Amino acid sequence: MLVLSRKVDEILRIGEDIEITVVSISGDTVRLGIQAPKNVKILRAEVYSEIQRQNLAASVRSAIPDVLEAIVKKQQKQG
Repeated sequence: MLVLSRKVDEILRIGEDIEITVVSISGDTVRLGIQAPKNVKILRAEVYSEIQRQNLAASVRSAIPDVLEAIVKKQQKQG
């Protein structure tokens, strides 16, 4: 992990087309401004984690009918 110190109005560049600007600092809160192409998703880590959790839950729910069908077919073959 790269750790940098920046002051208000100082900018970080990531690659050629992403800029992060320190907008303000108040106590233990830092406000950042991010300029990036529209195709770059920018999410807070906790939001990203929640999306991943919801996607996993949805994929498990969608797989349940297939799993049940496979169990029933297996039981019918054994039965």
